[in-house]
Amino acid sequence: MALISTVFDPGGANSAMRKSYYAAHVYMIVGVISGLFYREFTKIKDFHGDTQLALMHTHLLALGMLVFLIVLGLDKVFGLSGSKLFTAFFWFYNIGIAISTAMMGVHGILTVLGRDEDHIAEAVPLTAGLGHILLTVGLILLFILLGQRVNEHVKADATPKEPTAETAGAV
Repeated sequence: MALISTVFDPGGANSAMRKSYYAAHVYMIVGVISGLFYREFTKIKDFHGDTQLALMHTHLLALGMLVFLIVLGLDKVFGLSGSKLFTAFFWFYNIGIAISTAMMGVHGILTVLGRDEDHIAEAVPLTAGLGHILLTVGLILLFILLGQRVNEHVKADATPKEPTAETAGAV
């Protein structure tokens, strides 16, 4: 019963932990679909060159799914979720990935359709750069929060514990 109430807790840290799980799951699905799109779109257009589409699905799987699975594990150990820093990380990072990979998709599609680098609007790489900046801000927030939690754990482990009846009798 405790497991059920933990999994279906409508609020609190468990809800925030589920956000990391759901984010990882969504990135897995979108990453696999984008890989399928790359393969089929380039096949239909008989394209055999380099395109950003080839990198998009690995970015979604690595920066999306894998990172959020790692964050989920770190959250379980260090209790990251439920704080304002975690919420800020979550949104900055997700928006950054969404913008960056969307621009990879736009750039890749334009390349497959025959546009060379000189004919792709400057807005595409500039917008992708904005996405990378947001992603970086998210990572900085994550590391600030993780550093705080690690320091709390180190301090908690360093404080001397009161002897219990079991340890007092063992001496």
